[in-house]
Amino acid sequence: MAETSTILTGRFWAAAGERAVKTGAQTLAAMLTASGAGLIDADWYGSLSVSGMAAVISLLTSVGSDVATGSGPSLTSSERVD
Repeated sequence: MAETSTILTGRFWAAAGERAVKTGAQTLAAMLTASGAGLIDADWYGSLSVSGMAAVISLLTSVGSDVATGSGPSLTSSERVD
């Protein structure tokens, strides 16, 4: 485990935020596709709610990964924040 955490850097939050936005967008696309309804008839409230929760969970896992590794939002250190 590294001695200093990168969680206090802007680069960490930029990387974690990018991951959260991607996760939210992917979840929304999956929810809308899986519903089989047209865009007008889709359950937007439910889909956005699930997508928002997925984005929050993504941020929390990025924070947890940094706590565990001290090197950024990736557990495998494939993405390091110096």
